[in-house]
Amino acid sequence: MKILALALALLLPCVAAGPEVDKNRTMGNPSAPLMFELYSDFMCPHCKLLHENILPSIILDYVKTGKAYLIFREYPLQIPQHVYSRPAAALAVAAGRVGKYQAASDALFKQQNSWGMTGKLWDAVAPVLTPDEQTKVKALSQDPTILAEVQKDVDRGMAAMVNETPTLMITYKLKQQPWSKWADYSFFRSYVDGLLKK
Repeated sequence: MKILALALALLLPCVAAGPEVDKNRTMGNPSAPLMFELYSDFMCPHCKLLHENILPSIILDYVKTGKAYLIFREYPLQIPQHVYSRPAAALAVAAGRVGKYQAASDALFKQQNSWGMTGKLWDAVAPVLTPDEQTKVKALSQDPTILAEVQKDVDRGMAAMVNETPTLMITYKLKQQPWSKWADYSFFRSYVDGLLKK
């Protein structure tokens, strides 16, 4: 029975992540004890703050140490103020297909205030791509499979009852818990460290 439980625990991150996960939108070891799924929207100012100020600490403390497997999930909010969220998500996922998801994400968040007003997403992303990558990403961003991948993330988030961005879905020992309290990183760290001690 212990062997079965151990095998199940080792398989959980792979099963929970599902076969549709693009490895270019992940970080860390899929066998890590924790799985973090980060649901965010490129037009969300709170997502920008998390991406630039807190995510580096999460990666350093949990992903690089082998404690967590991180999956980036697109969750473009369908509200009038976020009219460019879905095209931005499609562009980032398309960049992921050429191995540039992180670079595109960094660029989109860094220049959020600019393209969020003008809709000129390409101006933010193009500089982080080679000319060959630019051609591929431009075509891919309109590909139905990319758009379906974004929608799968949205559907997954809705099924998990994600109701705000950014939300980090934490999976540990078959239990899933959403986290969206980002005012104090030490509070998050103490919660996650407490989970790992159980």
